[in-house]
Amino acid sequence: MASQVASPSTSLHTTSSSTTLSTPALSPSSPSQLSPDDLELLAKLEEQNRLLETDSKSLRSVNGSRRNSGSSLVSSSSASSNLSHLEEDSWILWGRIVNEWEDVRKKKEKQVKELVHKGIPHHFRAIVWQLLCSAQSMPIKDQYSELLKMTSPCEKLIRRDIARTYPEHNFFKEKDSLGQEVLFNVMKAYSLVDREVGYCQGSAFIVGLLLMQMPEEEAFCVFVKLMQDYRLRELFKPSMAELGLCMYQFECMIQEHLPELFVHFQSQSFHTSMYASSWFLTIFLTTFPLPIATRIFDIFMSEGLEIVFRVGLALLQMNQAELMQLDMEGMLQHFQKVIPHQFDGVPDKLIQAAYQVKYNSKKMKKLEKEYTTIKTKEMEEQVEIKRLRTENRLLKQRIETLEKHKCSSNYNEDFVLQLEKELVQARLSEAESQCALKEMQDKVLDIEKRNNSLPDENNIARLQEELIAVKLREAEAIMGLKELRQQVKDLEEHWQNKEEVMAVRLREADSIAAVAELRQHIAELEIQKEEGKLQGQLNKSDSNQYIGELKDQIAELNHELRCLKGQRGFSGQPPFDGIHIVNHLIGDDESFHSSDEDFIDNSLQETGVGFPLHGKSGSMSLDPAVADGSESETEDSVLETRESNQVVQKERPPRRRESYSTTV
Repeated sequence: MASQVASPSTSLHTTSSSTTLSTPALSPSSPSQLSPDDLELLAKLEEQNRLLETDSKSLRSVNGSRRNSGSSLVSSSSASSNLSHLEEDSWILWGRIVNEWEDVRKKKEKQVKELVHKGIPHHFRAIVWQLLCSAQSMPIKDQYSELLKMTSPCEKLIRRDIARTYPEHNFFKEKDSLGQEVLFNVMKAYSLVDREVGYCQGSAFIVGLLLMQMPEEEAFCVFVKLMQDYRLRELFKPSMAELGLCMYQFECMIQEHLPELFVHFQSQSFHTSMYASSWFLTIFLTTFPLPIATRIFDIFMSEGLEIVFRVGLALLQMNQAELMQLDMEGMLQHFQKVIPHQFDGVPDKLIQAAYQVKYNSKKMKKLEKEYTTIKTKEMEEQVEIKRLRTENRLLKQRIETLEKHKCSSNYNEDFVLQLEKELVQARLSEAESQCALKEMQDKVLDIEKRNNSLPDENNIARLQEELIAVKLREAEAIMGLKELRQQVKDLEEHWQNKEEVMAVRLREADSIAAVAELRQHIAELEIQKEEGKLQGQLNKSDSNQYIGELKDQIAELNHELRCLKGQRGFSGQPPFDGIHIVNHLIGDDESFHSSDEDFIDNSLQETGVGFPLHGKSGSMSLDPAVADGSESETEDSVLETRESNQVVQKERPPRRRESYSTTV
């Protein structure tokens, strides 16, 4: 079954290149088929211990254990006869996953995790574990043989603990057996690679499980990867700081999910490290039988220490009722004897319960920060306590010296007083140190409170994004405001120009209207003059007086025209003075009209304003010289008017009139 653990008889393999680990099966009768590395290892073991030569049973178990480790070229045809149809499908599926590992890991990571939860077939464990931790091609593998030739300061400790590692397992229980030897080699090689960690007893169980699945070189590479990338190195450091963090996080999870059990543990002084430290150091390898522990280790290779938290809390949930009835000794016995065998034959039940536990990664990160703060505070307190203890020790020594001096009569009273003053000063310094320590503790608490009130990293990122968005909107609003202001300015300028243009047009309209009124007035005067001539109502004296009045009116009109010309020139229109209009009348009698009248005619025509002008029988000159000689002409016109009362006036011949103008 997939949940079974490969025994040494099915796990040791010959070393191969790349990820292809399968080799032909070896039988006890064909030792010549061993690889050169295996022959060298056997020769070394024979030299070190003659027991291998006499113990044929051990040798047969070693030779018979050489079989395929499962790789990209694994063939299930030789073993499928004893497998069910479901197992055959599992073999085919895992063979395809191994062959296409890179694509499957990137595109179907979730499906791979689900398959790992169901268990990796033991023939595939060696290669799959290497693929999961990316240890199939590590450069350090080439250094392994050289490391074995070196001497490690941890060799005695390793030798002492070898017999305690899987003492009931056939591969390791015999003294100086092959299993113990390869376990010693791997532990020794790692102690030379990582001298800070060196050797820790719990790590031997992990290496032993790896050696049950793969050759020692590959087991060494996988173990190096686990120490570097799976937090195991921090767990096995001499300070074991990571183990303390795991205990703190696990205890907080118990307090959150199982508050009643947490209170019971506290009341019984049953600390978390008393039962859970081995869970994290050995990944349950010392808690459960190997079939169950190996299933948990499969998930650990895929997901890391999270599975340890899940399984641990699931165990407490399922055993809460029993634990609540026990005292501290009873709970220890329950953890050691009852819990390990609760899931024999049903590992899936434990895995399912583990994944029903609520695990919050963000909460775990927050707890890690809290623990770091607490440890920092404790270290500062320890430093301060150490300093105070040193001062206290010095003070005690000084007091002892003073007491000795008091017993001696050789010292005078002044010396004693001086020593007492020094003692007082020392005690004052101690009191000040205590006050300073208290202030520091208060500051640390205040900093912790403020740190807890600060938003986490995700909230900070979200607030930064919101701030950037607000700044962008503010910039857009400022740009829009500038554009609106510019538009208002342009509209104001345009409106100002429009007002000026309208004012000019209004003035032009007023000027045109005034000119039209003047033209109308002149036309009325001309009509009145003609009517007076026709009716004969003017006599010579009246005509002279009337002509004088007309001259005055014409002078006033000329004055008004000049004023209008000035206004029009001010408004930007062309002035009247630049145009002279000459009218030529060709007929029986010739007369000249004033240039002002002609200008009015022309200007009204240009502006589109027209008034009818009546024909004139006589001529009128606005020139003063012509006005002086108009007296005789007036008399003739009066006579002609009088004669018209008696005789029907002859019809005048038609007058041809030409008018053209213009010199500028």
